[in-house]
Amino acid sequence: MEFKRHLVTAALPYANGPVHIGHLAGCYLPADIYVRYQRAQKRDVKFICGSDEHGVPITIRAMREGVTPQDVVDKYNTIIKDSFDGMGISFDIYSRTSNPTHKETSQAFFKKLYDDGAFEERESEQYYDAEKDVFLADRYIVGTCPVCSNPNAYGDQCEKCGSTLSPEQLINPRSALSNSPLVKKPTTHWYFPLNKYEDFLKEWIVVGKKDEWKSNVYGQCKSWLDSGLQPRAMTRDSSWGVPVPLPGANGKVLYVWFDAPIGYISATKELTNQWADYWCQEDTKLVHFIGKDNIVFHCIIFPAMLKAHGGFVLPENVPANEFLNIEGEKVSTSRNWAVWVDEYLKDFPDQQDALRYVLCANAPESKDNDFTWKDFQDRVNNELSAVLGNFENRAFVLMHKLCKGRVPALHADAMNEMDNALIADIKDAKTKVENAIEGYKFREGLAEVIDLARKGNKYLQDNAPWTLAKTPELQEQNQKRIDICMHLCLQLTANLAILLNPFLPYTATKMCKKMKVVPRMLDWENAGRIDLLKVNYPLLAPELLFRKIEDEEVTAQVEKLRENLKKATQQIVENKPTTVSEAETPLAVAKEIITFDDFAKIDLRVGTIIKAEKVEKADKLLKLEVDMGTEVRTIVSGIALHFAPEEIIGKQVSVVANLAPRKMRGIESNGMILMAQNADGKLIFVSPLQTADNGSEVK
Repeated sequence: MEFKRHLVTAALPYANGPVHIGHLAGCYLPADIYVRYQRAQKRDVKFICGSDEHGVPITIRAMREGVTPQDVVDKYNTIIKDSFDGMGISFDIYSRTSNPTHKETSQAFFKKLYDDGAFEERESEQYYDAEKDVFLADRYIVGTCPVCSNPNAYGDQCEKCGSTLSPEQLINPRSALSNSPLVKKPTTHWYFPLNKYEDFLKEWIVVGKKDEWKSNVYGQCKSWLDSGLQPRAMTRDSSWGVPVPLPGANGKVLYVWFDAPIGYISATKELTNQWADYWCQEDTKLVHFIGKDNIVFHCIIFPAMLKAHGGFVLPENVPANEFLNIEGEKVSTSRNWAVWVDEYLKDFPDQQDALRYVLCANAPESKDNDFTWKDFQDRVNNELSAVLGNFENRAFVLMHKLCKGRVPALHADAMNEMDNALIADIKDAKTKVENAIEGYKFREGLAEVIDLARKGNKYLQDNAPWTLAKTPELQEQNQKRIDICMHLCLQLTANLAILLNPFLPYTATKMCKKMKVVPRMLDWENAGRIDLLKVNYPLLAPELLFRKIEDEEVTAQVEKLRENLKKATQQIVENKPTTVSEAETPLAVAKEIITFDDFAKIDLRVGTIIKAEKVEKADKLLKLEVDMGTEVRTIVSGIALHFAPEEIIGKQVSVVANLAPRKMRGIESNGMILMAQNADGKLIFVSPLQTADNGSEVK
């Protein structure tokens, strides 16, 4: 289908902390590359984003800091927006879900679904903290575990015995915020019956998007659909959020994952009076750029909402990246283990493209990747500077030295096979980069640009114009070769600026200034041409495009990470909130000392997960088939909110092999998978560092 316009959204960042480079690599940089390319193609494109400013973590943070939720979102909205601006993320609008337009739009959306009978109204009793005047999410409820009597089990899991729990199962539940006893209060909420949209979603995704979407996106969606969808509450009890627009619904707000994606619509309304053309016309291509933790909301819940409402286009693609780790460890906001964008911009002024380059070249497009400061230094110095920067600088230096600072003639009659091969490479690069960006393979596209610069370096070295200039007896003949070589190198430089522009816009602009050309030369239609710089046109003097990253800068950044971790850990120990964390997960209390004989009773074995599937009507449980070497065991594990079934197939795990069998949801579980949990609540497999035989004993 030929699309008349493009609507591109990037996930709304949560306004209770700054953005880190994992956020950039996950969706904002890929989205910006895609949009800049569309603009260069002169297509009608709108780039939409804004702060997600509602939800429980924001209210909890406000409580802990003694400020209002509005204070929290005002502070971080500014920091986040400035960070995006500083990195050249070129949104057409960066809005907020706390503004009046969003309130009006999301309430109207909810009311339309309500009037159409799309919701199911249900009353239930939920735990309530009277001191803090707030209904509590499971993770902010603690109590005594009914299985092992651990007095500090969470409302969703016991860290001591590993049992998956619900708040109702805890003995003497209390608030993790105030430590006060809880009461149960009846509350009414409106549920969206996702199960009624299973057939629509299966037809749209499983049949229609299987060959178009990235495998990680399609696989996660199919897993959810195969496990069966359940109704989800679309309202919450809170004083912070978009009020439910119904009589008698005082103290109730829209669920943050109901109102947040509607923020894309309300932001477009703020941007243009023609917003409906972008959201309601079938010839619009809607693309959501997100991280993998948001797949289910953008591919299942939001499309089902749009379908129920009617009149809106559905996303053509939802390219989601995996996670970016830092120095071998997962990003942890509560432990301050992150590279914050606002701090990077202070430490490395005018080095935006250095970070853009590294994050794209190392993008976690198909699997989690790792950012290290040493790799950052190596890529900038050995690729960006030594290949691209080196070629551009050599071309300018030699042009001034051998051609009097002007673009020399081409002398078509004296061209050879090397010249024609370079011209073919220039034209071919345009096609390769174009196909890569259109296919959301941005890392591949950037690699093609660098490879073209590498070919330019080889061409320059093979021709060696500096050597030709040293033979005055063949001056006329050699000058023709010098002119041809330098002419093509300068035309290649102009093409590199065009191809680089979506990826490294600051560098492309700098190159244009040195070539004394207007920005419209960067239009995509000009790529592949070898007449971009006119003969005899004077160019500016050489100037390095990139500076090298020094060892002491890298050392300082690694030390900064370690120092931040040390301070954050100390603050957590002292029960003080860190300045950059999201709503922190309460730390598990240290367990009582045991003897070696106690430990020796535990039979720990290595196993490999060979099959995984969601347990019906249990959002938190996965049914695993684990190869233990001499047998295959069924183990039920409460990790479904952290891992999609398809991403853990083949994973080696440590298993408590002699744990007494226990039935969970009618399935007998024979063992327990060992997991670690970060302070921010993320689960991590406890796996052997090297591959081990299934059934091997862990000692």
